[in-house]
Amino acid sequence: MKPVRLLPLTPLALLLLTSCSGVKPLPVLSQIPQFDLTASTGQAFDSRSLDGHIWVANFIYTTCEGPCPMMSHQMRGIQNSTAATPAVKLVSFTVDPAHDTPEVLDRYSKVFKADGDRWYFLTGEMTRLNDLGLHAFKLNGVNGDLSHSTRFVLVDTQRRMRGFYVSSDDDFPKRLLHDIRQLQADKS
Repeated sequence: MKPVRLLPLTPLALLLLTSCSGVKPLPVLSQIPQFDLTASTGQAFDSRSLDGHIWVANFIYTTCEGPCPMMSHQMRGIQNSTAATPAVKLVSFTVDPAHDTPEVLDRYSKVFKADGDRWYFLTGEMTRLNDLGLHAFKLNGVNGDLSHSTRFVLVDTQRRMRGFYVSSDDDFPKRLLHDIRQLQADKS
C-alpha cells in the first residue's frame, strides 16, 4: 500500500475553512438608558416604546445647511430599504431644541416623507438631549452651539448600542443594512 501524502494547506483553503466558522457577533458598545422626550406629533415619547425593536439613531437640526439634509436623506433611504421589516425603527434627535419644536419637526419630517409609525423626530429639554448625546450615545453634546456628530448609531432590541456608522462613508448604508439583518437573525 502506498503512503498517503498530505499537501500543505494553501492560503485560499485556509481562508475558506475559516470563513465557515460563522458570523462574528456585533459588539455591545454600551447601554442606552430609558428616556422621555417629545415627538414631532407633540405627544410624549417614552423610549420603552422602542424596546423589542432594532433602531437607528442620528442627531440633526432642521435649519442646518450642512450635513443634516443629507443625513435625513440617508435615513429616508434606510426607511425605504427596511420597509418590509416595519419593526425596524428610526429616531432623529434634534440638537436645536430651542428652534425645533414639535411643529417644526413635523414639517421637517414631511419633507423627508418620514413614516410616522417608524421614524420619530424628537425634541425636549436641552439638558436631557445633552445627556443623551454625550453620555448615552457618546456622540456629541447638545448645548446650543449646533455642532453634532454625523454618525448614525445602531441599537438592538434591548437598547444596546451595536455600531457607529459615519454618514460620509460611501459604504455606510450597505454596512448598516447588513448589520440590521445580522441583528434580526441573531435574536440576542
